[in-house]
Amino acid sequence: MAQPEETHPVQEHRTTTIEQGRFCLARCTCGWRGPARRARSLARTDAEGHLVNTPLA
Repeated sequence: MAQPEETHPVQEHRTTTIEQGRFCLARCTCGWRGPARRARSLARTDAEGHLVNTPLA
């Protein structure tokens, strides 16, 4: 008799930007953190890059 295949829930990555003083950084629900940036647009680009380059687990 075949064993049922074990399934794992898919973790959805959700990113946001956080301001800390004069800097902005990207964070993800998976625990990833981007580098501190002075430009919000660069932090958003970091977050988009994380979403594109990280497979769903």
